[in-house]
Amino acid sequence: MSTLTNVNSPNYSLSNADDNQPDSIALNTAKPVLTLEEIQKKLPHRYPFALVDRIIEYKPGERAVGIKNVTFNEPHFQGHFPQHPIMPGVLIVEAMAQVGGIVLTQMLESDSGLFLFARIDKARFRRPVVPGDQLVITVEVLSVKQHRFGKVQAWAEVDGELASEGQLTFSLLNA
Repeated sequence: MSTLTNVNSPNYSLSNADDNQPDSIALNTAKPVLTLEEIQKKLPHRYPFALVDRIIEYKPGERAVGIKNVTFNEPHFQGHFPQHPIMPGVLIVEAMAQVGGIVLTQMLESDSGLFLFARIDKARFRRPVVPGDQLVITVEVLSVKQHRFGKVQAWAEVDGELASEGQLTFSLLNA
């Protein structure tokens, strides 16, 4: 994990720029387990709907942790909301679903199917997600039935603070 210094802090000065001051911000720079290119081989999503930048932790059949770097250049911020940009909750849920798709797709016996997002339960939104935030999305498999249905618990955090959570259900569509 790297550390960045918050230069906008009232306590920042050039003389203490190299000190470990409390104004430092943690940035998740973990080496990816799956890069963006590898994610694109596993998921069909493309711009502007590819919402996972990398997978930093993966335990087959159990869990995955993904990163979504939220930037002001994303098209939804033009209208949501021009003076106060907030990432739409539905896109946070979709990012969680894409990390879930990585875990479930890895569990398939062949590459001939696609897990589709079928249901969300117990969804909660705890804090707004804004440009500059880094979503750390964790997904844990709750159940897989008949190699056709999967259910996961998912949550997204920003700076260690819960932003969103929910249980996501997927159904396999055979190609």
